[in-house]
Amino acid sequence: MGIYGSNVFNDAVMKERLPKATYKALRKTIEEGLSLDPAVADVVASVMKDWAIEKGATHFTHWFQPMTGITAEKHDAFISPTGDGKAIMEFSGKELIKGEPDASSFPSGGLRATFEARGYTAWDCTSPAFVKDDSLCIPTAFCSYTGEALDKKTPLLRSMEAISKQALRVLRALGNTSTKKVITTVGPEQEYFIVDKKLYDQRKDLIYTGRTLFGAKPPKGQELEDHYFGSIKERISAYMKEIDEELWKLGVSAKTKHNEVAPAQHELAPIFTTTNIATDHNQLTMEVMKKVALRHDLVCLLHEKPFAGINGSGKHNNWSMGTDDGMNLLDPGHTPHDNQQFLLFLCAVIKAVDEYADFLRVSAANPGNDHRLGANEAPPAIISIFLGEQLQDILEQIEKGGATSSKTGGLMDIGVITLPALPKDATDRNRTSPFAFTGNKFEFRMCPSSGSIAEPNYVLNTIVAEILDEVADRLEKAQDVEAEVSAILTEYVAKHKKVVFNGNGYSDEWVVEAEKRGLPNIKTTVEAIKALIAEKNLAVMEKHAVLSRVEMESRYEISLENYIKTINIEALTMLEMAKREILPAVIKFATGLATSINAIKATGVAADLTAQTELLTEVSALTASLKKNITVLEEAVEKAANAHGDTYEQAALFRFDVFEKMGVLREVADTLETLVEKDVWPMPTYGDLLFNV
Repeated sequence: MGIYGSNVFNDAVMKERLPKATYKALRKTIEEGLSLDPAVADVVASVMKDWAIEKGATHFTHWFQPMTGITAEKHDAFISPTGDGKAIMEFSGKELIKGEPDASSFPSGGLRATFEARGYTAWDCTSPAFVKDDSLCIPTAFCSYTGEALDKKTPLLRSMEAISKQALRVLRALGNTSTKKVITTVGPEQEYFIVDKKLYDQRKDLIYTGRTLFGAKPPKGQELEDHYFGSIKERISAYMKEIDEELWKLGVSAKTKHNEVAPAQHELAPIFTTTNIATDHNQLTMEVMKKVALRHDLVCLLHEKPFAGINGSGKHNNWSMGTDDGMNLLDPGHTPHDNQQFLLFLCAVIKAVDEYADFLRVSAANPGNDHRLGANEAPPAIISIFLGEQLQDILEQIEKGGATSSKTGGLMDIGVITLPALPKDATDRNRTSPFAFTGNKFEFRMCPSSGSIAEPNYVLNTIVAEILDEVADRLEKAQDVEAEVSAILTEYVAKHKKVVFNGNGYSDEWVVEAEKRGLPNIKTTVEAIKALIAEKNLAVMEKHAVLSRVEMESRYEISLENYIKTINIEALTMLEMAKREILPAVIKFATGLATSINAIKATGVAADLTAQTELLTEVSALTASLKKNITVLEEAVEKAANAHGDTYEQAALFRFDVFEKMGVLREVADTLETLVEKDVWPMPTYGDLLFNV
C-alpha cells in the first residue's frame, strides 16, 4: 500500500525529517499533553512546509470544525515578497500554531456579535496535518476572542483529557501503576445514498435541502431485501474504488464497503482510531464522498432521510476505551464473570447512559434524524443498552450476590461435513438497540449520517468520566478495594439495570415497557434540545471543564436556530415546487384530459367516458386541495417566521405546525403523482432516482 498516508505528515514522516530533539519534544507534547515550545513549532513548520511543497502544495490552511457541522478553511499562500520584487516560500511556527478567522460569521449562539469578529484557530498537534487540493491542511481548534469554544473539536479534546484523568484514577486504585494514559477510540460506519447527477439536478428539493420533499412510493422499494450486501453495480464500484484511494492517501483507513438495505444506499466503514483523529477522518470521508461522486456524474446524499418510505442513513459510532500500553478496558476476556476491571468499567458506562440518557439523545439529534429515530428502521428514540445473553446473565448473578460463571458460545455445527465448525459468539447481535455492546466496544447507533461525531463522543466521554470520578472517589477511600468493587457493581446493577434491554427495540411493547421503567422517550429534536440546558448536564460539563455554562447555552441557541432555519428552507422549497412546478403540471394534465373528453363528445360518436370523467373529477378535487394546502402552509410559515421572543417557542412552531402542514401538502401532491401522466410530471420520480444509477 504505497499510497496509504502518502499525503499525511504522520509520525513516520516526522521521525524521518525532524531533528531528533524536535521529534522527541513534539511526541512528548502529543503523548503527555504538555505545552508546545514555540521553538519546536518553528522547526516543525519549516519541515512541514518543505514536505508539503514537495507534495505540490502552494497554500496552507487552518482546517477547523465550526458549529455548522462541516469543516472550514481559509487558504494562504506560502509566498512572502522580498525587497527585490521577488518572493520566497515561508511558513513560520507562529503561522502553524495560530490563525485568525472571522468568528462573527460562524454560528456562536450569541457569543459573538457581528461587530466582534476576532476568533482564533489553534494547531491540534495530536491530529496529523495533510495535503489536500494543493493546500497544507492543519487540523485546528476554533475559539472566540474571549476564549469560548466555537467548534466541535475543542470540547472533544477536553473530554478526552477528562475521561483519561478519571479512568487513570480508577486503574491506579485497582493497582495499575504502569498505564500513563487512557484513550477513547472510535470507528464510525458511514451510510449514504448515491443518485445520478442529471436526475438530481431536476429536483429542487434535493439541491436545496438534501432530501425529497415530494415523492410517491415506487412499485418496488426494499421489500425483497435484495439490495443489502448485494453485488455492487459497476458504476458504484468504480466510485467506491476512487473513494478508497483518495481516503487512503489521507491516512483514512477505509476498510469495508457494501450495499445497504435500501436501493441506492451504501456504507463505508473504517478501522477504529483515537476519537479525535476518527472525528477528523469522518469529516474528510464525507467531503471526499461528495467530491468524488461528482467526478462520476453522481451525487452523494448524506441526509438522514432523503427518501420517505425506505430506510434512511445513520452513522454507527463504535466507541471503546483503551490504555497507552495496549489494554482494551471493555474487553471481557474469556471469563468476564471474574474480570472485575472489565465489569467495573462496563457498569460505569451503564450508569452513565441511564443517568444521562437525555444528553446522549440530544447529541444524536438533528432535523434529518427526526425522520429515522423510532420509525421502525433506526434505533428507537428511547435510549437503552443491549448487552446480550452472556453479560445479562452475569449482571443477574452480581445482583444476587456475585458472579461465578460465564456462558460461552461454543462451536456451531452447520451440518455439512466439508464446512468447518465455526466458533460461536457468546452473544447474538441486536440491530434495534441504540447503544449495543458488540464484543469489546459499544456501538452508538443513533448518530445522524450528515453530522459530526464529535458531539456524541464528547458527551459520551464526559458522562462516563463523571461516573469513573465517582468510582475513583470510593475506591481511593476504601480499606478493602476488592470488597468496594463488589459493592459498587451490586449497587450499579440494581439501580441501573432498567436501561438494559435485549429485546426488539422496534416493538410497540417496548415503548410501553420503557415508560414503566421510567426511561425517557424524546421523539423530536426540538424537545431533545432542552437537555443542553438541563441543570445536571450543565453541571457535569462544567465540572470536567469540557464546556462552560455559557458555551452550553450557546449550543442550545445554535441548535434551535439551526432547526428553525432548516425547516424554514424546506417549507419554502416545498412551496416553490408546489406552486411553480407541480400545480402548473397538474392543471396542464387536467386541461388536456378535459380537452380530450370534449373532443370525443364533439364527434357525436357514442362513447363511454366514465373513466376519463372520474379521473378528471378526482384530479380536479386533488388540485383544489393542493392549492388550499399551499395557502395553509404559506400562512403557517409566515406565522412561525415572524414569531418573536423565545427561540424554543419559535422552533416548536416550526416542528409542530409548519412541519405537520408540510406533511399534509406532500400527501396530496404524492397522490397526484400517481394519477398524472409521467411525461407531464415535472420531476424525476422515486423509481427514477433509486433504480437508475
